Amino acid sequence: QVQLVESGGGLVQPGGSLRLSCTASRSISSINAMAWYRQAPEKQRELVAVISGGGSPNYADAVKGRFTISRDNTRNTLYLQMNSLKPEDTAVYYCYARWTGSYWGQGTQVTVSS
Repeated sequence: QVQLVESGGGLVQPGGSLRLSCTASRSISSINAMAWYRQAPEKQRELVAVISGGGSPNYADAVKGRFTISRDNTRNTLYLQMNSLKPEDTAVYYCYARWTGSYWGQGTQVTVSS
């Protein structure tokens, strides 16, 4: 079992930046795929970015060039650096880990508005 706790969400103006963190309750060095998903009001949850155990990232087209996913296995933490934020990035962002099962965090709200 692993518990995931997200932090770093908030209200930001268009064009601004935020960094989300997801801290795990155990070492993530043996966890292969970790990812960030998001869910906007009245929309389905969608994949934002995924990173392998070796650190290889992949991004949804909507965030390529603006978001960066990374992981620090020494701190048991997954990150999502979000730059050039747009109103359409407004959503609850969830951390995900696939290990012995599928694990989700509780989510953190990101609101992009002037």
